[in-house]
Formats: sequence, C-alpha cells, structure tokens
Amino acid sequence: MKYDVICVGMALVDSIIRGFDPTPVSASGYVAESGSLNAGGEAVNEAVAAAKLGMRTGILCALGNDPAGRIVLDELERNGVDTACVVKAKATPVTTMFVNADGTRKSVTNQAHRANFHPEKEPSRFTDAKAVILGSLFRAPFDDPGIIHAVVSAAKAAGQLVVADTKLPNFRFLTLEDIKDSLPMIDLITPNEDEARHFTGKEDPEEMADVFLSYGVKNVIIKLGARGCLLKNAETTVRLPAMPVRAVDATGAGDNLVAGFVSEFLRGASMEEALRFANACGAICTTAVGAGTALCSRGQVLEFLGLIGVIVNPTTTAPGDSERAMGYEEPRVDEK
Repeated sequence: MKYDVICVGMALVDSIIRGFDPTPVSASGYVAESGSLNAGGEAVNEAVAAAKLGMRTGILCALGNDPAGRIVLDELERNGVDTACVVKAKATPVTTMFVNADGTRKSVTNQAHRANFHPEKEPSRFTDAKAVILGSLFRAPFDDPGIIHAVVSAAKAAGQLVVADTKLPNFRFLTLEDIKDSLPMIDLITPNEDEARHFTGKEDPEEMADVFLSYGVKNVIIKLGARGCLLKNAETTVRLPAMPVRAVDATGAGDNLVAGFVSEFLRGASMEEALRFANACGAICTTAVGAGTALCSRGQVLEFLGLIGVIVNPTTTAPGDSERAMGYEEPRVDEK
C-alpha cells in the first residue's frame, strides 16, 4: 500500500478568535484576546496528526487557488502529508471560530462549505491505503447518501479499515436512516457527545453507542470532552476519563484523538491500548490554539502518558477479540 492512512473530506482555514468580548468598544468595534489563522477541517487535522505520529499519510480534499488554500497546502506539506490527491476547488472555505476561556468554542460557516467534490468518481485515489478516514460524515462531500455508499463500498472492496468521523450537518441534513445501507460497512464511527445525541436521540453515552451498533457499525467511540471518551462494540465497553491538562482551545481535539487511535491500531495495539494513546493525543491538542499546534510526535505522546501515569488497565466489560471486531486481521507493526 502507498499509504498507511488516507483522509478524505473538507479542507478549510479556521479563523480562531479567542477571548472575544461581546461588549462593543465603539459603534462598530470589538476586542478579543487574540486572533489567528490555522489550517483546519477534519480531514486536514487528522492527516497532519497521523503524519506527525509516523504514519505514511495522504489526503484527498479540495482546495482553491487562493490565500486560504495556500495556508492549508503549506501546513499539509510541511508536516509530511502527501498532497498528490488534492483536487481543485473554486474557493477554500474559511470558518470563524469563537473560543472561550475554557477551550470550548462556537463556529460560523458560510456557503463555501457547501462546495462538493466527488471522491467516489476515482476510488483509486483513496483505496491505496490500509485505512481510510472519512472526515466528516454528514458534511460535504459526505452529505450525499450516494457518495457515502460509493466511497465506503469501494473501501471495503479494497480491504480497507473504514473510519468515519462525524459532524453536525449544516446545509444538508441526513439521518442515520438515510445512510443505513452504508453504516454496516463502517468499522469505527467517532461522534462527539453532541453529535451522538443529535443522531441517536439518546442522553446516555452507552445508549448512544448502542444505536450506532444497531445500524451495523462495528465499533463506536463517543468523544465526551472534559469527561473523557467511551468505546463500545458488541463485546467490549471501555471508558476513559479526560486527562489532566490545562485546556486552551479544544479545536481539533477529537480529530487528533481519531488519528491517534487509527495510527496505534495499525501499529498493532489492541483497541484499549489505542484508545489510551488516542485520549492522550486529544488532551495534548487542547493545550495550544489550533488543531495542529501542540501535537508533535509519537514519542511526545508516549512520554506524556508515562509522565502522568495513565498506562493502566481500563475498565472493561465482556472482553473479546477486539481486533477481529474492528474487521482488520493483520495490522502493520512499525517501530518508528
């Protein structure tokens, strides 16, 4: 395989405004603690994180020939992500994000986020990898049931591990029922708590996971923010608490978690071990502004885990063959 991981989905620039004061200082003026421009989008964040963690990583996304597009392309190339599959778009979306003091945030999207490209038309662009990450399900280009089904079908035919990160819909609204034919082909789905609540109508994380499992998804990770994360499949339930860090900006924390999980699993880790590693990746991400700022390397994550003493056995129920549950029989072991 050319890649260990290829990420497919939206690429954009995050305009991050931290510490915004809604009280005007003049008729048309406001102040904030800081403002910055960062490459973003789930596919970009996950690709950068996977590359930093030592994975041979590619990305299939669409970028405009504009300043925002050049910011994203530079970030990808600087971090070792192969950009050979990047396609042209009319414009690169820009998201404005308001980040609070505790790291939580709200975002503003625009019509450029509706721009669709068609990964399903050239499956060879994303099937030459051991794992494909859809970032993100329910947002363009994965807000079309036909595109979703074509991509996951091609991925499974190629023997790929299929991971679907999710996002709340913005311009086109789909439900789990709308994509029920595609869900059984997804090996791992990774919604955050708000997304899982939206799509399942449940409040309890385990019940949320059960809804996804009932649609045929093999494994579910619910990202719970300050309360950690939950992994569940038909045989095993794993809960991990959040790690003790000073959160500055939660942008991209979930994307770093997903990349961390997939990278460690491909190295041969069990699902529980991969989740602990992923949890650390997400925590590290929150310690700086921007999705790709704080995480640097796999060694950094391993050191972080050792320093705060979290290499312990997670609480599990009904342990089973987690690797078989993921639908991936022979993960690659890499000593990087």
